[in-house]
Amino acid sequence: MNPTFINSDDIRHNFSIAMSEMYQKEVPLYGDLIDLVSEVNTEVLNKQPEIRQQLEHTGEIDRLNMERHGAIRLGTAAELSMMRRLFAVMGMYPVGYYDLAPAGVPVHSTAFRALETPSLNNSPFRVFTSLLRLDLIDDEALKQEAMTVLDKRKIFTDDVISLIERFEEQGRLTAEDAKQFVKEALETFRWHDKTPVSKGLYRQLLSQHGLVADVVGFKGPHINHLTPRTLDIDAVQAGMQAKGIPPKAIIEGPPRRNCPILLRQTSFKALEEAVDFKNPEGGYETGHHTARFGEIEQRGVALTPKGRALYDKLLNQARRQLGMTPNADNASEYYQVLESAFAAFPDDYQTLHDEGLAYFYYQAVDSHTDNEPTLDSIDVENVNDPLSKQVVTDLLEQGMIRLEPIVYEDFLPVSAAGIFQSNLHNDSTNDSTNGNENDEHSGKQSNDKGHANKEAFENALGAQVYDELELYQTLQAQSLKACLANLNSKALNGVI
Repeated sequence: MNPTFINSDDIRHNFSIAMSEMYQKEVPLYGDLIDLVSEVNTEVLNKQPEIRQQLEHTGEIDRLNMERHGAIRLGTAAELSMMRRLFAVMGMYPVGYYDLAPAGVPVHSTAFRALETPSLNNSPFRVFTSLLRLDLIDDEALKQEAMTVLDKRKIFTDDVISLIERFEEQGRLTAEDAKQFVKEALETFRWHDKTPVSKGLYRQLLSQHGLVADVVGFKGPHINHLTPRTLDIDAVQAGMQAKGIPPKAIIEGPPRRNCPILLRQTSFKALEEAVDFKNPEGGYETGHHTARFGEIEQRGVALTPKGRALYDKLLNQARRQLGMTPNADNASEYYQVLESAFAAFPDDYQTLHDEGLAYFYYQAVDSHTDNEPTLDSIDVENVNDPLSKQVVTDLLEQGMIRLEPIVYEDFLPVSAAGIFQSNLHNDSTNDSTNGNENDEHSGKQSNDKGHANKEAFENALGAQVYDELELYQTLQAQSLKACLANLNSKALNGVI
C-alpha cells in the first residue's frame, strides 16, 4: 500500500492550529482576545459588504480567522539555521531583514512565511524570528556567561531533526510523519517555567535588556505572542479596555484610513508569570518574568518603494511634530498629529495605483460596453511598455479590469520595535519586565553598517532572505499578465 503524502501548506496549517491551542492553554487571556477579534470581524463584514467582497475577490475571506503570525527569539546561529530547515518543512521561507538594534532592541530578524498567494490563502501563518545579538552586550564577562548558557541548551528534539532530514531527502512527508512532525516541532515553542539560570544571572541579563533575559534565561524559544487579524483594530483596542484586557497605549503604524496601508498593530500588555530559577544548591527559587502577550494586527495594501518612502516621511514628520515619545499620556494628541500628517497620503485605491504607491492584483471583469479597447496589441510579456500601460488604463476606465489590493504580508521595523519595547521594559527590582511604553522609532543607520548586519544574519541563517518588495512586484506583474491573457483569449473567441 502506497503511503499518503501531505503537502507543506497543510503541515503549516495543522501546525498553526496546534500552536494556537497550546498558547491559549498557556495564556488563557489570548483566548479572550481571539473571541473579541472574531466578534469585531463579524460585525465589520455584516455592516460593510464591500470589505467582504474585496476579501472574496482576493481569496482572503477563508483565512481571515486564522492566526497570521507568531514570534520567537533565538540565541545562536546554529538555532537559527536549524529553525530555517524546520520552517522549510512547512513551506515557510525567510522574507525581509529587520535590524532592530537602532531602536535599542538587541536583535535582528526575518519573517518565515509562504511566498505564493495560493499558499498564503491556504495558511497565512508566519513566524517573526529574531536572533539575539550578544555582541551588543557591554559586559564581556556577562557576554561569555550568556554564550556558555546558550551553547549548552538544545531546543530541538531528536525526532524533529530526524523528520527534517527525512523531508530534505524526500521533498515531502507522509501524513503519519507530518502528524509526528507537528507534535515534535511544537515542543520547541513550549513554555518552561523552570529556568537553567540563577536569579542572580537573570538579574544581570535583565540589566542589559529584557529581551536578553528572555532569550538566555530559558530552556527554549517559547512563543512569546500570537496574532489574529482584525478588520477594525480601533474597535478591538476599545473592546479590550471594555473587557478588562489591558491594552498597550499606542496602536503602531499609520492612522485609521478608508483604504488601510501596510499594517497597524497593538497588543495586550505582557503578563507577569511565576518562574523557578535554578540555584547553586541544585534546587529552585521563585521569581517572576514578563514577556508573553497577545498581539492584534490590521493589514492593508502593500506599498511600493515610492509608497514606503512617503510613509516613512509622514511618520517621521508626525513624530517630530509631537516632539516626544508617543505614550499613554499623549496618545490622543499623537493620533491627531498622525492623521494630520497622513492627509498627504492618498486614501483611495485608484489614486494609490495611478501614483505608483501601492501594489494591486488586476482581475478581469465580465463587461459588455460599446467602446471596447483594442486588445490584440497588448504585449503580456512586457506589461510596462507605454502601449500596454495605456491599454490597461483604458480597461480600468471602462470597467473591464478591477483593482484589488495586495495585502501586506510582512512587518515594519518601527512597529516591531514598538511591540518589543512596550512589552520588554527593564525593571531589575522585581525580576521582570513590564508594559511601560518606550521609544519605538529607529533612527537611520549607515548603509555600510546595515549591509554588514544583514550579511552576518544571512551567514547565521545559512541562506539569503527574500526581498519582500520584489515578491509584491512579481505578484502584481503575474496578475496583470494573467488578466490581459484572459481578456485576449476572450477577444479572440468573440466573447467581448
